[in-house]
Amino acid sequence: MNIRFGPAGIPLSCKGRTLKDGIEDIHALQLDAMEIQLLRPQREIPEDLALIKELGEELDVKLSIHAPYYMDILGDSTYRDRSFDNLIWAGQMAKDLGADILSITVGMYHEHSPDEAIEIAVKEVRNLRDRFKKLGFDAQIGIETSGRQRVFGSLDEVLTIIKRVQRTIPVLNIPNIHSREGGTLREIDDFEELFTKVHSVTRSDHFYLHFSGVEHADGDKIMATPIKKGDLRFDPMAEVMLNHEDWDFRVISESPLLEHDAVYMKLIMDRILQRKIQKEERLKVKPA
Repeated sequence: MNIRFGPAGIPLSCKGRTLKDGIEDIHALQLDAMEIQLLRPQREIPEDLALIKELGEELDVKLSIHAPYYMDILGDSTYRDRSFDNLIWAGQMAKDLGADILSITVGMYHEHSPDEAIEIAVKEVRNLRDRFKKLGFDAQIGIETSGRQRVFGSLDEVLTIIKRVQRTIPVLNIPNIHSREGGTLREIDDFEELFTKVHSVTRSDHFYLHFSGVEHADGDKIMATPIKKGDLRFDPMAEVMLNHEDWDFRVISESPLLEHDAVYMKLIMDRILQRKIQKEERLKVKPA
């Protein structure tokens, strides 16, 4: 089992605001993942990308990238072409930085029915995958679940793309799934059902997750919150993760507390693991 934790972006406590400073601070916090946020489309990163790639490998901080959020793959040709230009740029950044996953969002349904949207999304993601291949981009394209009813990206929609387009993976944004489905992820069995369902489609033992607390209403995410707030708890998910010793997980904190909640999740995981070990030790001791 390999479980990694890290923030979505440069840590809040980082005095320097460069990726290099961020990776060094993440390592100092004993975290081992970072999702680089490309919030502004095609904005030049004023750093030595080869050096950042080397530093991530040296400090064992696994890098991934989130493409600009305002994608519109289901929109008209003008917005779709602009989105693809930004995604190709993000793919180049992933290659230069050695990031293995590029997380993307699909965008709003617009006038399309869910069935129409699926067909268009599959076609366009397949097109993006083919362009990545021609350009020599190795990063897997991660399709992120959305947290709003009017935005493409229910769990089933994402898994449909994964089934039909090779070299794509699901990005399981847990607070988004929880919000969109009306707050259903509460108990251990709920998370077990979620991961089992995803595994049955991907046949992969590697899971890429976003986590935070969340405020939601009527099937829509309102905002991300610290993990200690709201009705979405990390503990039951951690129990399920530890029960699957042959699966690997990378958990990205998108909480407003970023690295603080990434460390908090790691502490929860360590406590649950320690209790599990102690229980197994007690069971080994047979009564006289």
